[in-house]
Amino acid sequence: MDPYEIEDTSDWLGCPTELETCRHFLRMYENEVQELTLQLRKSRRDIFNLVQMHAEVSEERDRLRTELNRALTSASDANRRVTDIETKTNWELMANAKVISELHAKLRELTGVDPFTQIAKS
Repeated sequence: MDPYEIEDTSDWLGCPTELETCRHFLRMYENEVQELTLQLRKSRRDIFNLVQMHAEVSEERDRLRTELNRALTSASDANRRVTDIETKTNWELMANAKVISELHAKLRELTGVDPFTQIAKS
């Protein structure tokens, strides 16, 4: 194609020159970089806040775990004391029942009367 056949549009009204087009793109890129920089700063702040929140929640979790372990230990100790008391009480009841049984047999042998029914034994 002959260069004379190509229409020169550089002097047309409203057509930007190469320099104007480059400047326009440069401003667009500058604006985009500024926007991305702002987004990056916001993202960094958000990440920092999330890290802080995680640290706070982790501390609370550890504190609650410690409290739970203390409560479990306390409940275990209480359960052990209850078991000891039940065992002691059962032994005392069995000992009392044995004494009552022995006394009942002696009364019956000595008086000939069943003390629970007050009926004479023939």
